[in-house]
Amino acid sequence: MTSIAPAPAFGSVFAPAPRADWSGLRTRVRQFLLGEHGFAQLLRFALVGGVSNIAYVLLFPACTDLGPLAANIAGSMVSTLIANELHRRLTFRAADQVGWFAAQCQGSGLALAGLLISTGTLAGLDAFVPGLGEFTQACAMLTVMAGCGGLRFLALRYLVF
Repeated sequence: MTSIAPAPAFGSVFAPAPRADWSGLRTRVRQFLLGEHGFAQLLRFALVGGVSNIAYVLLFPACTDLGPLAANIAGSMVSTLIANELHRRLTFRAADQVGWFAAQCQGSGLALAGLLISTGTLAGLDAFVPGLGEFTQACAMLTVMAGCGGLRFLALRYLVF
């Protein structure tokens, strides 16, 4: 003889589901973001890039009395110094392996290479496609700069730090 389980009480069918354990999820997300996985490093790399760009945007107007070229140089130098140090300490956690001066030289060299590539691309677009619209030119430059940023990440991750 088979027994039939009694039907659940009315209140238990419509009872709210137990709350999710958000603290466990937060802990796992935090551990991932602070880990050494390549994707976590890439996210930190992008965050550091954003912080250094904010530094540039704040410094550029403060230096415009020196002229736009000098303001650009000052903003680029300071934001690059900030980015290199944050990459050394936060993105790749290499402060124990790479000294400040070495990280600045290597990171600045990579930033300079990216600047030369993007400047060369801009000059090439102007020479070979002179009628290119500003929007298309900006999109091309963003693509080149994203490629340079990706190459910089790979170089820092695998060659420098």
